[in-house]
Amino acid sequence: MEHLRHRRTGSLLILATALAAATALAVAFDFPPRDIAVLVTVAAVASAVAGGVGGVALRRLRSRPARVQTMTVALSSVLVAATGVVTAALAMFISFHDLVVLFVVLIVASGVAFGAAWQLGDDIGAGAQQVGAYARTMVGSDGRISAGHAPAVTGPGELAALAGELADVSRRLDESQRRERALESSRRELIAWVSHDLRAPLATIRAMAEALDDGVVDDDSAVKRYHSQIRTDAERLTALVDDLFELSRINSGTLRLGREKVDLCDAVADAIAGASAAAEVKGVAVVEHLNALPPIEVAARECCRALDNLFDNAIRHTPAGGTVVISAAAEGDTAVLHIDDECGGIPDHDLPRVFDIAFRGDEARRRDDRGGGLGLAISRGLIEAHAGSVTAANTARGCRFTVRLPAPARP
Repeated sequence: MEHLRHRRTGSLLILATALAAATALAVAFDFPPRDIAVLVTVAAVASAVAGGVGGVALRRLRSRPARVQTMTVALSSVLVAATGVVTAALAMFISFHDLVVLFVVLIVASGVAFGAAWQLGDDIGAGAQQVGAYARTMVGSDGRISAGHAPAVTGPGELAALAGELADVSRRLDESQRRERALESSRRELIAWVSHDLRAPLATIRAMAEALDDGVVDDDSAVKRYHSQIRTDAERLTALVDDLFELSRINSGTLRLGREKVDLCDAVADAIAGASAAAEVKGVAVVEHLNALPPIEVAARECCRALDNLFDNAIRHTPAGGTVVISAAAEGDTAVLHIDDECGGIPDHDLPRVFDIAFRGDEARRRDDRGGGLGLAISRGLIEAHAGSVTAANTARGCRFTVRLPAPARP
């Protein structure tokens, strides 16, 4: 309705402008007021009737090709002009000779107008066919989106803009399909790894519980060992379920950062303290190079968990006797944290997938049964929830994980 109202307003404005221009021209050449009134009124009424007929014809031909519609517009314009000229000539008693001269000029002008209308209609039709052909090639026979550049389109600029919009939409759909396929692949890997990680401890718990129930094990030390193993496996299952719950909150967009805030320096120090104990047990040295950081407040639980996962990943994949270097510094208002390990590096083709759900990489990482392939994905989600970023890159002896956390904007 809004578009229709604007179109009617535009048409009335154009008509009023034309009437005003015609009146001004007649006044400029000293036409008598009565002649001006008669001339403008008769021409306006006759032209309005002819224009109405042309409008009805154009509406009935709305579904016809563009060439037919442009020719109809040209014909309507000629009829409007001819009707106005004839009625005005009769009203003003113009001589027959002058009327014939007017018609000669009008016929020549009509030929030019019809030719231009034919060319315009042909350009519009060709452009529409080009856009249609491009749209048909956007989706392949296998259902995949084929992203490409918009073709050169003849005709009005609107068709070229439409082709550009289609190209942009195809690129976005292609990216969406790529993400969907990657997520589907991650989902299948996640189900496979979680099934494996659940099956192993559950089988152990069940076997030990049955052995205890059947009295197969009656030695006190063995019973204590079985109880300890059952508790260990139960804690492992609990950690896995917690990871899955955290990951679900991140991916569903329902993650809300905790209200307890701590300074980033304190969060880094706490995470390093926890990682140092695990590193000492494995025989890995943790070296710190911590400089002053910007005053950034972070959610205590979420930030510490993200850092814990990154530090634990570095320690687990560094062999005994190796070194994990943790360095922190400020770059402007951004805190930058580097975690360097000695894992030997990650294949280049696997680097983009390091933070994917359930990704474990090569065989060396797959044999690590402590990792469910969820820790790095959780770290990325929690750091991004703080408006930060985390990346991975290979170094000479291993990998470097880089965390960037910007200071919040000042009000």
